[in-house]
Amino acid sequence: MRYDLATESPEYVRELAQHHVGGYLKIAPEHVREGPLSMMMKPGVGTYDRFKALFDRYSREAGKQQYLIPYFIAAHPGTSDEDMLELALWLKRNGFRADQVQAFLPSPMASATAMYHSGKNPLRRVTRTSPEVRIPKGLRVRRLHKAFLRYHDPNNWPLLREALRRMGRSDLIGSGRQQLVPAHQPPGTGERAEGRRAPFRTQHTGLPQTPRVGSAPRKGRAKPGARRPQRSPH
Repeated sequence: MRYDLATESPEYVRELAQHHVGGYLKIAPEHVREGPLSMMMKPGVGTYDRFKALFDRYSREAGKQQYLIPYFIAAHPGTSDEDMLELALWLKRNGFRADQVQAFLPSPMASATAMYHSGKNPLRRVTRTSPEVRIPKGLRVRRLHKAFLRYHDPNNWPLLREALRRMGRSDLIGSGRQQLVPAHQPPGTGERAEGRRAPFRTQHTGLPQTPRVGSAPRKGRAKPGARRPQRSPH
């Protein structure tokens, strides 16, 4: 849904919130920083704030307890480590804890894919002297960007602490409300950061063998390749 256009019509938001939402509404602000948002042709986070204010207001008027579920993406062309840090801080301030996150993957017929492969911004006139677009490539930076989105996962804390120190933001390490990750590490955590977990298995990559419930092998059933005994002619 184009929530940026919806803010131009409060009547539309009222109709939507009071009659067409069943508790949760997913929208896609994608990010909160101007750099990556400009590459996505997305409005600023202020537009999200205005839509949320309208949505909450009309939900209360209808006596309904409803919530917005914002969608964000990691490692999009034009995104820096500092951009992801600001997004993580925004998520923490607003009480969001993402369970599943997605990193950008180039797909056909998308302007972001052209940015990813060329390092240029096709939304503007491209010349030899056009400024380069920052492209978060490589496993390490992509894992870090996803870890920022899941700042609350203890498995990501060692990676985030290392990045914060490198960025000169050690002040964000601690247990304070304004800090991002604690200095301590809970026992048994920190070994499986983003991108280092067991891969999701499908029928194409090979599913684990699971016995069928209630299916015991039949007695006397021949094994594959075994010859059946020949009957006597008498």
